[in-house]
Amino acid sequence: MSAIPATTSVVIVGAGPAGLTAAVALADAGVDFVLLDRQAEGANTSRAAVVHARTLEVLNEFGIAEELHDLGVEVPRFVMHDGPARLATIPFGGLPTAFPYTLMVGQETTEAVLLSRLHKAGGEVHRPYEVTAVTGDGTGVTVEFTDAAGTSGSIRADYVIGADGMHSVVREQAGIGFTGATYPESFVLADVRMDWMDSREEVSLNLSPEGVTVVAPLPGADGDRYRVVATVAEAPQHPTRDDIQSILDARRPGARIREVLWSSRFRVHHRVADRYRAGRIFVAGDAAHVHSPAGGQGMNTGIQDAAALGALLVRVLRGEPQDLLDEYEKTRRPVALDVVAFTDRMTRGATLRPRPARMVRNIALRTLTRVPAVRQALAYRLAELANR
Repeated sequence: MSAIPATTSVVIVGAGPAGLTAAVALADAGVDFVLLDRQAEGANTSRAAVVHARTLEVLNEFGIAEELHDLGVEVPRFVMHDGPARLATIPFGGLPTAFPYTLMVGQETTEAVLLSRLHKAGGEVHRPYEVTAVTGDGTGVTVEFTDAAGTSGSIRADYVIGADGMHSVVREQAGIGFTGATYPESFVLADVRMDWMDSREEVSLNLSPEGVTVVAPLPGADGDRYRVVATVAEAPQHPTRDDIQSILDARRPGARIREVLWSSRFRVHHRVADRYRAGRIFVAGDAAHVHSPAGGQGMNTGIQDAAALGALLVRVLRGEPQDLLDEYEKTRRPVALDVVAFTDRMTRGATLRPRPARMVRNIALRTLTRVPAVRQALAYRLAELANR
């Protein structure tokens, strides 16, 4: 690992999917950058596991969509259930894209593919470096950090990208607000081996008064790995097989969990940064927006943010006017606001408790999704193709 230089064109803080995507965009253009991450190593858990069509289009521009596809599971349908009753089937097959499906692949794999691509472009990640201060002025930005030994240092850059997550130090140091709220429920997130009654060509959104539950296939030679995401009033820190089995028994009976490979709990916020830019400082990914996991939009939106911002920075660093960078917030912040509103509607609609309201919802879903144009519009929306 090379030492941190005194100056660079761009400092990227955070080597998750968004930070890695921005780094690849800059490296391909020959732009000098430094990518810092506070973790000693990259992701080793699957966390975000959905890659949508629009994101695959973006990754295809870097030449890695096919590689990622071969490591994942192609899922051509999104299905909604209420208990055993199938309410709606949304096929992706007719979408105007080279990727008419959802790809299920763990975040650790997505990050590994992006990191390998970055290395091929001559870039690297500097770990572990924790950013402690970010100070911008009219000519550049100073980023202060500490290394694993606690030794302090700093680097001067023309621009900084904060891709350092929901609790972004870059966003806070730049004085950018993060408006929104927190859902009252907690979320269970788990990768399991189980017997599941639905086709592995379906992502299943299961609606119930107890909460929303998403089940989707994951890659694996035995064909029995699944991702389970479920809202509960108060999840245990590390949900067990019995915890997850009881959730499915109550909401979608018939599944049999044989092993929990990994599990976690988390609180979900719905927030969007008040600004995406403060002078020469930008935010992207979870530093700019967080929302319900319904629809699997989070990581996808972040990767698209980073690709757009990287391309704009390349143009400006090659001599185009700095005003061009205003396009980033103009184009990407409305996307985040729309995603937050969309996933919030999905989450609240999925967890209706009064029986009359659930009946009306179910009738509406069945009726509307019989119309081909409605099914196509929903598929287009879930695939994020409107973000082109």
